[in-house]
This record gives sequence, C-alpha cells and structure tokens, in this order.
Amino acid sequence: MKHLLIVYSSQTGRTESLIHAAAQGAAQCGDEVEARVLRADAADIDALLWADGLLIGSPENFGYLSGLVKDFLDRTYYPAEGKTIGLPWALLISAGNDGSGAVRALERIATGYGWKAIAEPLIVKGEVGAAHLQAARELGEAFAAGLAAGIF
Repeated sequence: MKHLLIVYSSQTGRTESLIHAAAQGAAQCGDEVEARVLRADAADIDALLWADGLLIGSPENFGYLSGLVKDFLDRTYYPAEGKTIGLPWALLISAGNDGSGAVRALERIATGYGWKAIAEPLIVKGEVGAAHLQAARELGEAFAAGLAAGIF
C-alpha cells in the first residue's frame, strides 16, 4: 500500500474544500493508497516520512504560502534532510491574486528538499466553484493512481 500525505492550511474554508475534494479523488484508488489529511499545524516529521507522495494545499497569503504551511516545511526540513529525496509532490493554491508567488516559494522549497513535482499547481482564484472542486478531485485521483501504479 502506498501513502499519500495531504497537508493544508485554510482560514476561509476555500483551501479546505479543495483539499477535501482531492482526498475524495484519492479515495477512488481503494485499498491501494491510504490518504492521510492533516492540517499543517498537526503535520510533523513522522507524517512526512510516512508519505510516498505529498499534496500541499495553501491559501495565498500576501503573495506567499500560508504561515502554517511554511511552518510545517520549516519544522520538517532538517529532520527530513536526505530522507525524502525524490518525493513526488503537488500543490493546490486558493488565491486572491494570481497565486504565482506561493507557487514559486514552494517550488524553491521543494528543490531544497529534493522533491519531484508530478503536476502543474492547481491555482483557484477567488471563489471555489464546482469546476474547481472537480479539478481538485481529478488531481487527487491522478496522484493516488500514479502512486499505486508506481509511476511516481
């Protein structure tokens, strides 16, 4: 069985709704992939080391990742050093602007960890609609299917 860790932070509920949709998509793989959804302040090094894949959800705050997501990354960086190289990751952003600053920040951080992006970031600008939730479900399902098939 493969493990997909889904870490997020949300204040308005927008990012949280996208994350839950992604988790529903991941659940389509049945017993082949276990998805664990954790708020960023509850996620720790043990959760990260458990993961075969990492999906991060963050609101865009001041053109950057949320403080809680950045805190998770800060808390796990040195303990994970050299232990998560090649970890497949993907990103969901709930943006008030264009989300590009948050994407650039995580791309730089992921490079430091040695992780491998498996999808273009899903950036949702403004209110979350049915099409956005469907895109998040598809991302979660594709990520889990790729883990189950050994593609990532």
